[in-house]
Amino acid sequence: MYNIATLFPNTYEASRERFRDYLSEVQKYWPNAVLSHHRLKGSEDLTIDWIQSAALDQNEKVLLITTAEHGIEGYVGSAMLELFIEQFLDQLDPSNTGLLLIHTINPWGMKHRRRTNENNVDLNRNFVYQTTDLDPDYNPASKEIDAILHPHQPLGSYFWSHIPFLLQVFRYSLKMGLKNFRSIALLGQYHNPQGIHYGGKKIQEETLAVMEFYREAFRDYQQVLLLDMHTGHGPRYQMSLVNSVFESGKSQEFEKRFNFPLVVAANPDEFYDLRGDMIDYIYTLKQKEFPSKQLYAVSFEFGTYGDSTLAVLRSMRTMLFENRVFCQGVKKSKTRTRAERALGEMFAPKERDWRIKAVEDGTKAFQGILKSEKYIC
Repeated sequence: MYNIATLFPNTYEASRERFRDYLSEVQKYWPNAVLSHHRLKGSEDLTIDWIQSAALDQNEKVLLITTAEHGIEGYVGSAMLELFIEQFLDQLDPSNTGLLLIHTINPWGMKHRRRTNENNVDLNRNFVYQTTDLDPDYNPASKEIDAILHPHQPLGSYFWSHIPFLLQVFRYSLKMGLKNFRSIALLGQYHNPQGIHYGGKKIQEETLAVMEFYREAFRDYQQVLLLDMHTGHGPRYQMSLVNSVFESGKSQEFEKRFNFPLVVAANPDEFYDLRGDMIDYIYTLKQKEFPSKQLYAVSFEFGTYGDSTLAVLRSMRTMLFENRVFCQGVKKSKTRTRAERALGEMFAPKERDWRIKAVEDGTKAFQGILKSEKYIC
């Protein structure tokens, strides 16, 4: 049994140090494995780190694991990397399988416990195949609800701010329905740099680095498997496997194939829709440039608040309040503390039972996918 208290790191630096220590363990099976870093521009010591190795004999397939595209989600992602190293690394076949483990796509967000990067860009709205998709006129309905999504005043009392928030949600829900209102908010937008789910005006430094990893994987291998770690959405005590809208097959078929209880597609009926998704990007890249290659890419989505109507409202409030604190400031210092604490509860829960179940779900998902894709026996 894992020591849950140490499996989940407390800081970005501790997580990065542990990841760098994995190199010696990986080299037991891939002697030529290397640890590399991409240092982000700026004054802070922030790096995207990765451990990479080609197959020993023939490059047939490659396994990629990525974490912290949404920075604060990297604390759970780090635990899943540790789980993989301890339980599954030695089951792979180095003779025909390459490896690429990426620690913290968004190191600024992980260090500062935010989902976005330093520019307030949600990187999972920034993975577009064409820069013209970073269109400020995309999702015009989001401009209609700017008053609630992008307030321009500092946040006052955390508690009393709930009332105008709920009144605005009620008003918009009467007009367009709560489900549609939520979909508009989650879809992403490219017109307001201080709003939630902002996709940016240009492709970000972090995004460009990861895009090159994917091209390299397709160039070098016939089969690519990508497992990407996320938190925040779905049932609280049941991780979801989230397939791209470009992945054929019904969710129920994947549940049977992986022997996993919850697989959903990234569409409004089963999960939610968005532009600039990293998993959708790698499928588009394959289709456009590497059509003969084999790909399966999926997100591990560890739910936190839950999926009830109240949980959906709580999630939206948490995101909006924390973003408002970051962009517009606060009237009272304790409001900032409460907003940051709420975001931590939403994306990096500390509850022991939640963490134990996350490890159980992660183990089951690794086992089912790696076996189905013939990476382990």
